[in-house]
Amino acid sequence: MAEATETVETDAEGVSAGHREPSRRRSAPQGPDPGVAAADAEAIGSSIKDGVVRSLRGIDEIEAEIVSLVRNTVANALRATGAVAGETVTVAQDVTLGAIRGAEQVGTGLMTAVKSVAKGMILGVADVGGDLAKAASDTAGAAVKASAQVGGDVGLTARNAVDGILEATQEVGGNAGTIVRAAAVGALEGAGAVGSTAVTTVRDLLLGVVDGLKDVAGAVLPKSRQRKPAMADTED
Repeated sequence: MAEATETVETDAEGVSAGHREPSRRRSAPQGPDPGVAAADAEAIGSSIKDGVVRSLRGIDEIEAEIVSLVRNTVANALRATGAVAGETVTVAQDVTLGAIRGAEQVGTGLMTAVKSVAKGMILGVADVGGDLAKAASDTAGAAVKASAQVGGDVGLTARNAVDGILEATQEVGGNAGTIVRAAAVGALEGAGAVGSTAVTTVRDLLLGVVDGLKDVAGAVLPKSRQRKPAMADTED
């Protein structure tokens, strides 16, 4: 007598239909884990911070190199000529124009170069016992004229030159009021060689610097302040 055989249907994986486990409901896709997202954001922020720090340190190194280069070049040039006072103008013009043209060629860092060159000029002149006030005036004027030659912002150039001169003056223990006054006057004279618009631009930017020092405000811009009453009289 033939034995009865039972046919059991199986699925594609060979699992008996009768023994198939009940299907589980799939949960809806969830968004990113807030904890992971926060960690990623923190990592990105940390990476940006580290990059900025490295960049700023690089800028500081570049500024220090320019200051050192200009300082040594100026001091050596003035020692070689033996006429510190008479050669300051020529050296200031050559050094400043060379630095500004170099920054223009690279395509960046013009204002950094101006500030560093101005600082290096004063330090170099101080190293040979030169007249710091005259050097400040010559340097600021040369910077403004050189900046104008390459199409730079003469106002920002004057401001950065004065900032560099002030830093150097404080470093060597000079009279900040006297030297910054000389630098501001030199910048205005340099702007005068460029044109009336340049004079106005430089004056407006330096006014904030001068007013901050208070003791040199009247000496730097006396004419602009004396013209106001005259204009009022004319209107009447």
